[in-house]
Amino acid sequence: MRISVLGIVLAGGKGTRLWPLTKERAKPAVPFGGKYRIIDFVLSNFINSGIYSVYVLTQFRSQSLLQHLSEGWQFGGMLRSQFVIPVPAQMRSADETWYQGTADAIYQNINLVEQSAPDVVAIFGGDHIYRMNITGMIEYHLQKKAEVTVAAVPAPRETAGEFGVIEAAEDGRILGFHEKNPNAPSMPGDAERVFASMGNYIFSTATLLQLLRVDAANEESKHDFGHDILPKLAGKAEIYAYDFQTNRIPGERADAEPYWRDVGTIEAYYDANMDLRTVSPALNLYNRAWPLRSASYADPPAKFTFDDENRRGQAIDTIVSGGCILSGGVVRNSILGRHVRVHTGALVEDSIIMDNCDVGRRAKVRRAILDKNVKVPADAIIGYDLEADRARYFVTESGIVVLNGERSPVEVTGLVV
Repeated sequence: MRISVLGIVLAGGKGTRLWPLTKERAKPAVPFGGKYRIIDFVLSNFINSGIYSVYVLTQFRSQSLLQHLSEGWQFGGMLRSQFVIPVPAQMRSADETWYQGTADAIYQNINLVEQSAPDVVAIFGGDHIYRMNITGMIEYHLQKKAEVTVAAVPAPRETAGEFGVIEAAEDGRILGFHEKNPNAPSMPGDAERVFASMGNYIFSTATLLQLLRVDAANEESKHDFGHDILPKLAGKAEIYAYDFQTNRIPGERADAEPYWRDVGTIEAYYDANMDLRTVSPALNLYNRAWPLRSASYADPPAKFTFDDENRRGQAIDTIVSGGCILSGGVVRNSILGRHVRVHTGALVEDSIIMDNCDVGRRAKVRRAILDKNVKVPADAIIGYDLEADRARYFVTESGIVVLNGERSPVEVTGLVV
């Protein structure tokens, strides 16, 4: 049965735990994997799943995100049902406020749902790293004759205190929600894991509209799906958990584990990037049957120059993006964004180097994140003496050094977006 689906991406969060990478941009606009942005994952999931009507709700520090969407996602189709449209916060509430929660964000744009009149609405977050065939979740929603379906990813029970945990029956019906409760119930038939909510929802349209209007009239509500609306439905309405573990992506091995990461902290963001550079990566960027789409740039190929002893441009276990030049420098176990320069004698290890960075001669960079447009001077040493680095740069508790001009003497050229 063919049904109409409207996609809505919630992309307005501040991403405070990812600071300082979110100092000048929203979390969904943070670069990832060399040439992508975090939001490219959810948008690619929609398009690859055949969902071409997508609104992207933005709010805080949205300029970088809007620029990226205009460069990579503003496609024009022959049909009115083909679009990816950013929707800036317009303060359409009665008291003209910013979005108060996820449900309020949809309520303030309820006219978009009413005008589209879809059969179901897919409301997904824009700040996670994952591959998902959304068609499978919609089919599950229809099979269960559900009013609401919530995507859930199995997680170790000892991490229950970090997530919103779903309590579900054997048939998937949701019985309760437990917010960051270390004693939350485990998955049905699996005492070692819990169902963590992914923050991705499928709503039958009539149900969604009714729930939004009732919630908007409740002055005691925080107007959030996970905090207010869904817990009231648990055990009462036709609300089900969709096990992300069952999701299958075309072009992937049948036994491939579905990949999902909440990159809410610098450490999680760093680890997810590092996942890409292994021999058999858990997240495969090279699956042509399920491409990760993004903006297209007219970049020249990467170039590696010089072949002299102690002056050989080379990269090992590293992702190298277009326009990069390794001019006698060595890069290991790292991610290089577009148009990165690594000069003679420089060494970069276990690092994420974003677009247009320049690593000077004989400079050494280890376990660091360089935001866009950072220029590392010749002979600089970063990541080897964390006490010295803390006096100059932002350093996480685990020792990841972040350079983006904040508390940093390094040169930052141009606007970081």
